[in-house]
Formats: sequence, C-alpha cells, structure tokens
Amino acid sequence: MHTAVTRFNTVVLLDRTNIGPSRKMLPKGHCRIDSNDVVLKKDCFAHSVVLDLQTNQIRPLMILTDTWCSSGQFLPDGTLVQTGGDLDGFKKIRKFEPCEPGEFCDWVELKEVELANGRWYATNQILPDGTVIIVGGRGTNTVEYYPPRKNKNGAIELKFLADVEDNQMDNLYPYVHLLPNGHLFIFANNKAVMYDHEGNRVIRDYPALSGGPRNYPSAGSSVMLALEGDFSTAVIVICGGAQYGAYIERSTDTPAHGSCGRIVATDPKPGWEMEDMPYGRIMGDMVMLPTGDTLIINGAQAGTQGFEMASNPCLYPVLYRPDQPVGLRFMTLNPGTVPRMYHSTANLLPDGRVLIAGSNPHYFYRFGAEFPTELRLETFSPEYLSPDRANVRPVIEGIPETVRYGEAFDVFVSVSLPVVGIIEVNFGNAPFATHSFSQGQRLVKINVTPSVPDSGRYRIKCTAPPNGAVAPPGYYMVFAVNQGVPSVARWVHLVA
Repeated sequence: MHTAVTRFNTVVLLDRTNIGPSRKMLPKGHCRIDSNDVVLKKDCFAHSVVLDLQTNQIRPLMILTDTWCSSGQFLPDGTLVQTGGDLDGFKKIRKFEPCEPGEFCDWVELKEVELANGRWYATNQILPDGTVIIVGGRGTNTVEYYPPRKNKNGAIELKFLADVEDNQMDNLYPYVHLLPNGHLFIFANNKAVMYDHEGNRVIRDYPALSGGPRNYPSAGSSVMLALEGDFSTAVIVICGGAQYGAYIERSTDTPAHGSCGRIVATDPKPGWEMEDMPYGRIMGDMVMLPTGDTLIINGAQAGTQGFEMASNPCLYPVLYRPDQPVGLRFMTLNPGTVPRMYHSTANLLPDGRVLIAGSNPHYFYRFGAEFPTELRLETFSPEYLSPDRANVRPVIEGIPETVRYGEAFDVFVSVSLPVVGIIEVNFGNAPFATHSFSQGQRLVKINVTPSVPDSGRYRIKCTAPPNGAVAPPGYYMVFAVNQGVPSVARWVHLVA
C-alpha cells in the first residue's frame, strides 16, 4: 500500500495492520497484542518489511498502529516520518530511521507527540525549511506541520478542501507540489489553489480542470515536471481518473478517462493545456525518471478506487515526454503481465529502474480472485537501459557526499564512447508512494558546464540548487545523464 526508497538502497514497504495474517512472520517473541483487532488479537505477522535491493532479501518490520491509507515523507536527515491511518493509527506519528542492510532498524511510534487532527487519506510535503506540511484527510479539512509550529496552535483550516468535496468525496489524497516560489500548489477534485503556508492563506485560485474528478476515490495521478534553468517555472501535469458517479454506483466497468491537464503553475495567467493518453486510466502511478520524462504505469481502464471496484487492468506503461509538442508526448511501452490494481505503487530506484509493488483490491488477502492479492515485486526497465545504449551510459566516479545550497562542486564521470553534448546532473528525491501519487516527488536539473576530459574521465562543473524552495533539504539520488541515458545514482545530502 505504501513504499519509499531509502538512501541505503533499501525499500520500505508498508501495509495496514488489521489485514489478518500476512505471508511474513515477525521475529519470535515480537507479536502485536491488540484486543480491539477484530481479526487477530495476537498478531505475529509482519505488515511492514524492508527490501535490500542488492540481495532481494526481505526483513520484517514491526508496526503497532493501523497505517491504512496513511501518508509519509523523508525528513532532511533521511528519516521517514509517517503519519495517520485508521482506528488506533488515526493521530499517530511514526518514524523509521533507515540503516545499512546488515544493521537493525525498525519503526518507532512516537509517544510524546501526535497529530492535532486525525488523518486518513492525507498528503505530506516537505517544505523549504525541512519541516513537513500534512494536508487534508477524510473529514479533515485542515493542514498541520511536523514538527509542530511553535507559533501555531495545532491544525489550521483550509476551507478549499471542504469547498471541493462532493458527495463521493473526491478531495482525498490531494496533489500537493512545492513550487519554486516557496508556495504550494494544492489540487483536489477538479480545482487547485496556490497556498501560502507561511501566512496560511490561499493567494491564487486556478481555473478548474475539465474531465471530472481527479483525486481519491477517483484518482488519476500528478507530477511536477523537472525544475531547470533559473528554476522560476513550475509545470504541473495531472492525468487520468474515474468518471464521477462510478464510486457511488460501485460500477466496475465505467470507462476511466484518459485526459491530461498541464498547467504552468507559476504563470501570471495560467490555463490548462489538454491532451489525451493512449489509454483511459484510473490508479496509474506517475514516476519522474532521471531524464525528466514521466513513466505512467499500473492501474485499470474501468471502475474506480476502492475494494473490488475496478476492472480491465491497464498493462501498458506509457512514457510522457514533456518536451515534445502536444499530440506527440505519449509513447506506449512494452506491456507487463501482472495486473496492478488498487493499492499498487511505483518508485524510481537508484539504478534507473522502477520498482512495481502491490495490488490488493480486497479487504483481506485473497489469492483466488480475478485480481488476486499480489505479493510479487517487479522492476520495469525504461528504454534507456536497453543493451544498445550501454556504451553511452555514464558512470559517476567522483561526487561529494554533501553539498550546500548554491555551492560549486565537480562531478567526475566515465563513459565508454566519447561524450557529445552536455552531460546533465539531475537531483531526484525519494518520495512516499501510495494510492497513485508519490508524495513529495521532485526532479531538479542543476546548472552545469560542458564536461571536459580529465585524467581519463570527464569533469563536470556543477552548481547546487539555490535554495530549499527549489530543492528541500535532504538526501537525493544524483544522476549523470548522457544522451538521455542515466548513470546509477549516487546519494548526496543537500544541506543549508
């Protein structure tokens, strides 16, 4: 249901706790005792694990409170903070401090602090100062912050969320993007605002996006395209979704819509540019690739979000190429074979592949259904990893472990064939993926000079992102990209 990639090249996977027996046991003597759990009062099964990408080994983690439809974000020190859920998890804040694969780390549920409002289906976004804003949730039309702001009293009303709620909700898991001007683009149902989180006020209403609702339980997906140049322009893309009414009617065969809206959120007079995907898609995941292209993967072509509520899996991934003209931006890629329906995720990995996980459109584990509970993990390899492009794939030979805002630094790379053109150096963060949206997802193409030969390698002079509005503090996967082919990333800590 939830996945996040850590700076130790591991992946945290997280389900809900009241799902009954899983297929992974907790270590002996580490059972969860919960008299209120209607399925297992004594639960010795793991509902969270950590995957070592090097060995594909899985280690169980222990989560105590219900994380069903919760939210998360990495803090500047690389700790994953995880908030809310259902039942006993409604107001909980949890932390996972990742560690090397051979070491021991586990979930810690905070006792000294909790959410001001319970949150189920909320969205988290790291801010320029490294704090996290937590937006919305079912019946919770407020925002709050972690750590809590000393000069603010708990949660703050965001009336916009209530205004866009309809009789099937459609305002849950709002799409939240931190703009390079420091404000937030918040989208729910079919409308968006620019939100000043310092003054706690809406400073702009955007035009409505046509094509029906776009957020849970009718969700498509959304990305902010790569920030580059002088970093002043932010472009948001929102694709797919369910038709209004499919959720109320529990219709599994209502066709999903395939329209996408694209808007320059920082433009003084913004408007939506519309285009159509090759397929209608509900519950697709949009993943920012190191090149600046977007992969759209997972989901269904009919129905809506919810248990047993969709059909006709969309097995064909689509590549969205933002630099192409309208009508030529989408390219259909090789299909998968495993339906990835409700509760699937997709995450960019440091080697440029995309990890595909999940699919459980059932309240409990069900393996005999048409769309069974799916425990297999897969990776999707974009076209840039094809063997015929290996000789232009760069290797990062040298890069600082830590860089400061605006700092000049050198990156050293090697490439089999002579370099032609600019080698990009792109900072991609590790978002928290759940319910078809990667919370906090970001790609920043930093400013570089042309590479020059240097002792058998190439040296690229780089300038780090200028501030936390362009790239919030934290750990980034840094890719060198040569002729559209990314290196394996190196983790770099961006600090103030």
